[in-house]
Amino acid sequence: MRRLRSLAAELIDAKVDILVTTGSEAALAAKQATTSIPIVTTTGGDLVELGLVEGLARPGGNVTGVISLIGQLTGKRLELLKQLIPRASRVAFLRHPDNRSSALALRDAESAAKSVGVVVQGVTVRGPRDLDAAFLAMKRARTDAVIFGENTRFMADRRRIADLAVMHRLPMMVVAKEYAEAGGLISYGTDYPELFRHAATYVDKILKGAKPADLPIEQPTKFELVINLKTAKAIGLTIPPSVLQRADEVIQ
Repeated sequence: MRRLRSLAAELIDAKVDILVTTGSEAALAAKQATTSIPIVTTTGGDLVELGLVEGLARPGGNVTGVISLIGQLTGKRLELLKQLIPRASRVAFLRHPDNRSSALALRDAESAAKSVGVVVQGVTVRGPRDLDAAFLAMKRARTDAVIFGENTRFMADRRRIADLAVMHRLPMMVVAKEYAEAGGLISYGTDYPELFRHAATYVDKILKGAKPADLPIEQPTKFELVINLKTAKAIGLTIPPSVLQRADEVIQ
Protein backbone atom coordinates (compact mmCIF):
# COMPACT_ATOMS: atom_id res chain seq x y z
CA MET A 1 0.00 0.00 0.00
CA ARG A 2 2.91 2.34 0.75
CA ARG A 3 4.21 1.86 -2.79
CA LEU A 4 0.79 2.65 -4.24
CA ARG A 5 0.56 5.85 -2.20
CA SER A 6 3.99 6.87 -3.46
CA LEU A 7 3.01 6.23 -7.08
CA ALA A 8 -0.24 8.16 -6.63
CA ALA A 9 1.70 11.11 -5.23
CA GLU A 10 4.02 11.04 -8.24
CA LEU A 11 1.06 11.19 -10.60
CA ILE A 12 -0.49 14.07 -8.67
CA ASP A 13 2.81 15.97 -8.91
CA ALA A 14 2.81 15.32 -12.67
CA LYS A 15 -0.55 17.16 -12.83
CA VAL A 16 -2.43 14.40 -14.64
CA ASP A 17 -6.01 15.04 -15.71
CA ILE A 18 -7.44 11.67 -14.57
CA LEU A 19 -6.27 8.76 -12.43
CA VAL A 20 -7.35 5.27 -13.58
CA THR A 21 -7.02 2.51 -10.99
CA THR A 22 -7.13 -1.28 -10.98
CA GLY A 23 -8.16 -2.93 -7.72
CA SER A 24 -9.45 -1.49 -4.48
CA GLU A 25 -6.01 -0.86 -2.99
CA ALA A 26 -5.03 1.41 -5.87
CA ALA A 27 -8.35 3.26 -5.66
CA LEU A 28 -7.88 3.82 -1.92
CA ALA A 29 -4.34 5.11 -2.46
CA ALA A 30 -5.52 7.48 -5.19
CA LYS A 31 -8.38 8.79 -3.05
CA GLN A 32 -6.01 9.45 -0.16
CA ALA A 33 -3.78 11.42 -2.54
CA THR A 34 -6.41 13.69 -4.07
CA THR A 35 -9.99 14.84 -3.63
CA SER A 36 -10.03 16.96 -6.77
CA ILE A 37 -8.50 14.98 -9.65
CA PRO A 38 -11.07 12.55 -11.14
CA ILE A 39 -10.47 8.87 -10.31
CA VAL A 40 -11.90 6.13 -12.54
CA THR A 41 -11.89 2.60 -11.13
CA THR A 42 -11.72 -0.36 -13.49
CA THR A 43 -12.14 -3.19 -10.96
CA GLY A 44 -12.58 -3.57 -7.22
CA GLY A 45 -15.01 -4.21 -4.43
CA ASP A 46 -17.98 -2.27 -3.12
CA LEU A 47 -16.87 1.37 -3.26
CA VAL A 48 -19.56 2.40 -0.78
CA GLU A 49 -18.45 -0.13 1.81
CA LEU A 50 -14.84 0.87 1.21
CA GLY A 51 -15.78 4.49 1.94
CA LEU A 52 -14.76 5.79 -1.49
CA VAL A 53 -18.18 7.01 -2.67
CA GLU A 54 -21.46 8.10 -1.10
CA GLY A 55 -23.59 5.80 -3.25
CA LEU A 56 -23.48 3.80 -6.46
CA ALA A 57 -26.14 5.87 -8.22
CA ARG A 58 -24.62 9.23 -7.22
CA PRO A 59 -21.04 8.73 -6.11
CA GLY A 60 -20.35 12.32 -5.03
CA GLY A 61 -16.72 13.36 -4.73
CA ASN A 62 -14.13 12.53 -7.36
CA VAL A 63 -14.42 8.72 -7.72
CA THR A 64 -16.49 6.81 -10.27
CA GLY A 65 -16.08 3.89 -12.67
CA VAL A 66 -16.84 0.17 -12.66
CA ILE A 67 -16.51 -2.50 -9.97
CA SER A 68 -16.13 -6.28 -10.10
CA LEU A 69 -18.36 -7.33 -7.17
CA ILE A 70 -15.60 -9.18 -5.33
CA GLY A 71 -17.39 -9.99 -2.09
CA GLN A 72 -20.89 -10.37 -3.49
CA LEU A 73 -19.79 -13.34 -5.62
CA THR A 74 -18.18 -15.21 -2.73
CA GLY A 75 -21.35 -17.07 -1.75
CA LYS A 76 -21.85 -18.26 -5.32
CA ARG A 77 -18.24 -19.46 -5.47
CA LEU A 78 -18.73 -21.45 -2.28
CA GLU A 79 -21.92 -22.95 -3.68
CA LEU A 80 -20.12 -24.01 -6.86
CA LEU A 81 -17.29 -25.58 -4.87
CA LYS A 82 -19.80 -27.57 -2.83
CA GLN A 83 -21.50 -28.81 -6.00
CA LEU A 84 -18.08 -29.72 -7.36
CA ILE A 85 -17.01 -31.52 -4.17
CA PRO A 86 -20.12 -32.53 -2.18
CA ARG A 87 -17.98 -34.05 0.60
CA ALA A 88 -16.13 -30.76 1.19
CA SER A 89 -16.40 -29.44 4.74
CA ARG A 90 -13.26 -27.27 5.11
CA VAL A 91 -12.53 -24.46 2.65
CA ALA A 92 -9.50 -22.17 2.92
CA PHE A 93 -9.67 -18.55 1.78
CA LEU A 94 -6.25 -17.39 0.59
CA ARG A 95 -5.80 -13.63 0.93
CA HIS A 96 -3.41 -10.76 1.55
CA PRO A 97 -3.99 -9.22 5.01
CA ASP A 98 -3.77 -5.62 3.78
CA ASN A 99 -6.32 -6.00 0.98
CA ARG A 100 -9.60 -4.54 2.26
CA SER A 101 -11.71 -6.04 -0.52
CA SER A 102 -10.36 -9.51 0.28
CA ALA A 103 -11.16 -8.92 3.95
CA LEU A 104 -14.75 -8.10 3.03
CA ALA A 105 -14.91 -11.13 0.74
CA LEU A 106 -13.65 -13.37 3.57
CA ARG A 107 -16.33 -11.95 5.84
CA ASP A 108 -18.97 -12.74 3.21
CA ALA A 109 -17.53 -16.24 2.75
CA GLU A 110 -17.77 -16.90 6.49
CA SER A 111 -21.37 -15.68 6.48
CA ALA A 112 -22.32 -17.88 3.52
CA ALA A 113 -20.46 -20.95 4.78
CA LYS A 114 -23.20 -22.26 7.07
CA SER A 115 -25.79 -22.32 4.31
CA VAL A 116 -23.63 -24.65 2.20
CA GLY A 117 -22.35 -26.75 5.11
CA VAL A 118 -18.69 -25.79 5.17
CA VAL A 119 -16.25 -24.06 7.49
CA VAL A 120 -14.16 -21.26 5.96
CA GLN A 121 -10.69 -20.55 7.28
CA GLY A 122 -8.71 -17.46 6.23
CA VAL A 123 -5.09 -18.09 5.22
CA THR A 124 -2.71 -15.12 5.07
CA VAL A 125 -0.21 -14.65 2.26
CA ARG A 126 1.82 -11.44 2.24
CA GLY A 127 3.84 -12.18 -0.86
CA PRO A 128 5.12 -14.86 -3.25
CA ARG A 129 7.57 -16.13 -0.62
CA ASP A 130 4.66 -17.18 1.58
CA LEU A 131 2.87 -19.29 -1.04
CA ASP A 132 4.72 -22.59 -0.51
CA ALA A 133 4.20 -22.51 3.26
CA ALA A 134 0.54 -21.50 2.87
CA PHE A 135 -0.32 -24.42 0.58
CA LEU A 136 1.61 -26.85 2.76
CA ALA A 137 -0.29 -25.60 5.82
CA MET A 138 -3.63 -25.97 4.04
CA LYS A 139 -2.81 -29.53 3.04
CA ARG A 140 -1.71 -30.45 6.56
CA ALA A 141 -4.96 -28.98 7.91
CA ARG A 142 -6.88 -31.39 5.64
CA THR A 143 -8.40 -28.57 3.64
CA ASP A 144 -10.86 -29.88 1.03
CA ALA A 145 -10.70 -26.87 -1.31
CA VAL A 146 -9.39 -23.33 -1.51
CA ILE A 147 -10.72 -20.01 -2.76
CA PHE A 148 -8.04 -17.65 -3.97
CA GLY A 149 -9.14 -14.13 -3.03
CA GLU A 150 -8.96 -11.41 -5.65
CA ASN A 151 -5.76 -9.39 -5.45
CA THR A 152 -4.03 -7.73 -8.39
CA ARG A 153 -0.60 -8.04 -6.77
CA PHE A 154 -0.72 -11.85 -7.29
CA MET A 155 -1.73 -11.78 -10.95
CA ALA A 156 1.88 -12.24 -12.06
CA ASP A 157 2.15 -15.36 -9.86
CA ARG A 158 -1.07 -17.00 -11.04
CA ARG A 159 0.68 -19.91 -12.80
CA ARG A 160 2.80 -20.71 -9.74
CA ILE A 161 -0.28 -20.54 -7.51
CA ALA A 162 -2.10 -22.95 -9.82
CA ASP A 163 0.90 -25.30 -9.87
CA LEU A 164 1.02 -25.37 -6.08
CA ALA A 165 -2.68 -26.22 -5.90
CA VAL A 166 -2.14 -29.10 -8.33
CA MET A 167 0.96 -30.31 -6.48
CA HIS A 168 -1.01 -30.51 -3.22
CA ARG A 169 -4.11 -31.84 -5.04
CA LEU A 170 -6.23 -28.98 -3.75
CA PRO A 171 -9.25 -28.00 -5.86
CA MET A 172 -9.00 -24.23 -6.22
CA MET A 173 -11.70 -21.70 -7.04
CA VAL A 174 -10.25 -18.57 -8.63
CA VAL A 175 -11.86 -15.22 -9.33
CA ALA A 176 -11.23 -14.72 -13.05
CA LYS A 177 -10.68 -16.83 -16.14
CA GLU A 178 -7.11 -15.55 -16.44
CA TYR A 179 -6.32 -17.63 -13.35
CA ALA A 180 -8.15 -20.67 -14.78
CA GLU A 181 -6.22 -20.32 -18.03
CA ALA A 182 -3.03 -20.41 -15.94
CA GLY A 183 -4.12 -23.71 -14.38
CA GLY A 184 -6.68 -22.86 -11.72
CA LEU A 185 -9.41 -25.53 -11.51
CA ILE A 186 -12.49 -23.34 -11.75
CA SER A 187 -13.22 -19.63 -11.96
CA TYR A 188 -16.39 -17.64 -11.49
CA GLY A 189 -16.29 -13.93 -11.95
CA THR A 190 -16.61 -10.93 -14.17
CA ASP A 191 -15.16 -10.38 -17.62
CA TYR A 192 -12.22 -8.11 -16.78
CA PRO A 193 -11.38 -6.96 -20.33
CA GLU A 194 -15.02 -5.89 -20.63
CA LEU A 195 -14.73 -3.87 -17.41
CA PHE A 196 -11.66 -2.09 -18.75
CA ARG A 197 -13.51 -1.21 -21.95
CA HIS A 198 -16.40 0.24 -19.95
CA ALA A 199 -14.00 2.21 -17.76
CA ALA A 200 -12.64 3.87 -20.91
CA THR A 201 -16.08 5.36 -21.56
CA TYR A 202 -15.92 7.06 -18.15
CA VAL A 203 -12.58 8.61 -19.04
CA ASP A 204 -14.06 9.86 -22.30
CA LYS A 205 -17.07 11.43 -20.56
CA ILE A 206 -14.93 13.14 -17.93
CA LEU A 207 -12.55 14.55 -20.54
CA LYS A 208 -15.62 15.97 -22.28
CA GLY A 209 -16.73 17.76 -19.12
CA ALA A 210 -18.75 15.27 -17.04
CA LYS A 211 -18.27 15.29 -13.26
CA PRO A 212 -17.33 12.01 -11.51
CA ALA A 213 -19.83 12.83 -8.76
CA ASP A 214 -22.68 12.58 -11.29
CA LEU A 215 -21.61 9.39 -13.10
CA PRO A 216 -23.22 6.26 -11.57
CA ILE A 217 -20.92 3.40 -10.62
CA GLU A 218 -21.41 0.51 -13.05
CA GLN A 219 -21.79 -3.02 -11.74
CA PRO A 220 -21.13 -6.04 -13.98
CA THR A 221 -24.04 -8.03 -15.33
CA LYS A 222 -22.07 -10.75 -17.12
CA PHE A 223 -20.40 -13.50 -15.11
CA GLU A 224 -18.27 -16.32 -16.53
CA LEU A 225 -17.86 -19.87 -15.27
CA VAL A 226 -14.66 -21.43 -16.60
CA ILE A 227 -13.52 -24.99 -15.84
CA ASN A 228 -10.05 -26.35 -16.48
CA LEU A 229 -10.43 -30.06 -17.24
CA LYS A 230 -6.66 -30.53 -17.54
CA THR A 231 -6.32 -29.46 -13.92
CA ALA A 232 -9.26 -31.61 -12.84
CA LYS A 233 -7.56 -34.64 -14.38
CA ALA A 234 -4.23 -33.74 -12.76
CA ILE A 235 -5.75 -33.74 -9.26
CA GLY A 236 -7.97 -36.75 -9.90
CA LEU A 237 -11.28 -34.88 -9.74
CA THR A 238 -14.32 -35.69 -11.87
CA ILE A 239 -16.43 -32.65 -12.69
CA PRO A 240 -20.16 -33.39 -12.21
CA PRO A 241 -22.09 -33.07 -15.50
CA SER A 242 -24.48 -30.61 -13.84
CA VAL A 243 -21.59 -28.20 -13.25
CA LEU A 244 -19.86 -28.87 -16.57
CA GLN A 245 -23.01 -28.08 -18.53
CA ARG A 246 -23.21 -24.63 -16.96
CA ALA A 247 -19.68 -23.66 -17.93
CA ASP A 248 -19.20 -20.76 -20.32
CA GLU A 249 -15.78 -22.12 -21.25
CA VAL A 250 -14.07 -25.49 -20.76
CA ILE A 251 -10.29 -25.71 -21.01
CA GLN A 252 -9.38 -29.15 -22.37
